[in-house]
Amino acid sequence: MPMQQTNIVNKLWGFCHILRHDGMDYGDYVEQLTYLLFLKMAEERVVPIPKEYSWAVLKTKSGTELTDHYNDLLRGLSKQSGLLGAIFAEALSKFTKPVNLKKLIDLIDEIDWSGLNVDVKAEAYEGLLEKSAAEGKKGAGQFFTPRVLIDAIVQCVKPDPRASKDFTISDPAAGTGGFILAAYNWFYKKVGGAINRDDLDKIKKHTYFGTELVARPRRLCLMNLYLHGIESQVRLADSLYEPDNGDRFDVVLTNPPFGTKGANQVPERQDFTVATSNKQLNFIQHILTILKPGGRAAVVLPDNVLFEDKAGEIFKILTQDCNLHTVLRLPRGTFTPYSQGVKANVIFFTKGLPTENTWIYDARTNVPGITKMDRPLSPAHFVEFVKVYGDNSNGLSKREETDSKEERWKKFSIEQVKEKHFKLDSFKWLKDEDIEDSDDLPEPEELITDALSALKEASDNLDKIYAELTNGENK
Repeated sequence: MPMQQTNIVNKLWGFCHILRHDGMDYGDYVEQLTYLLFLKMAEERVVPIPKEYSWAVLKTKSGTELTDHYNDLLRGLSKQSGLLGAIFAEALSKFTKPVNLKKLIDLIDEIDWSGLNVDVKAEAYEGLLEKSAAEGKKGAGQFFTPRVLIDAIVQCVKPDPRASKDFTISDPAAGTGGFILAAYNWFYKKVGGAINRDDLDKIKKHTYFGTELVARPRRLCLMNLYLHGIESQVRLADSLYEPDNGDRFDVVLTNPPFGTKGANQVPERQDFTVATSNKQLNFIQHILTILKPGGRAAVVLPDNVLFEDKAGEIFKILTQDCNLHTVLRLPRGTFTPYSQGVKANVIFFTKGLPTENTWIYDARTNVPGITKMDRPLSPAHFVEFVKVYGDNSNGLSKREETDSKEERWKKFSIEQVKEKHFKLDSFKWLKDEDIEDSDDLPEPEELITDALSALKEASDNLDKIYAELTNGENK
């Protein structure tokens, strides 16, 4: 995080401590902060806001007149049509003392937010999430995917809306909108001034979609979209437990929330072939439904999902219905500081043709674990992967194992995948040199996860051997 931005985050977070004494919790503070940041940036970018509710008017108020006006502002904006009304739906002030609201307005007003970079508000929000995570608040990470990783995924998938007349992109676990915004920013950077205003407006209004279960990150997502002039729909809903509504998309980019928090039951969905309560496996089934034929997807999945009990069944279906052409094994600590012990992958697939070969890129073995300060995640971690993935967004570029200098790139046939019972975490070919160095051992929770996965695989194999032996006796 750049120094200037670190100072901003520290300043805003420091003020959060003052507000805590006023009875406002962390979540309330971040929410109020996003309302005010949104109004300030809307003014900087000349984004339309009714004049009476503008930042220019708000910052002139003080005392009880300020708190009264702020209440009226939130209520008035919630009644606006379209995206603006959705952003402020059910918005309520949590300030009890006018002096605290005035202080925060002054803090925000002295910074030229738009001048820092294109998406600084989301970065400031993420900085506050990091502060919260460091203080032991659990759950913040479920809305967060490192921007460095998102950008690498988008470079590979190339979500270009000009590919067809009704091209659409969706994130069914949208969080704060990182994938949606990255997809738009990638396209805008690519076309620059080469597209006329009418076509760009049409793309902004009819291309980008999402679903998010939790109100606060969805609100931030809508704010970011609005500030970029994107007016597409991000619904507040549960992607897994509501029936299929018929929406279909050309590209799906998503990082389903880790863990089992929430409705941990088997969804009653006619379109789900395998009954499981595992959320990430159900997201794969959901994506299989919502992808158009020929559509492509990139999905972030933790390692433990790949050896989950029903994983083999679902990946068998996936490889029959889709070309699961690429797996990226992410560095340890990619999700630091939120979910430090989680090891994860990105799977890339195209719907419509069965899998013949799956290429796996190992960006983890013998790569020092990611830390927030000393070894942060950077674009350099994914430069070679993006290169070997190739220019074809469906993974059909000519590929050679020798394209990777350290033998990180390896091809496995569908027959080899079947032999491993479709458990993609089983493919290990690089010798892990770190294990021999006692000073660089993985975190205890990571070692436990590895041990449990090895035990589970051994147990599954023993079950199969036992079944074969008993079947032999019964013949």
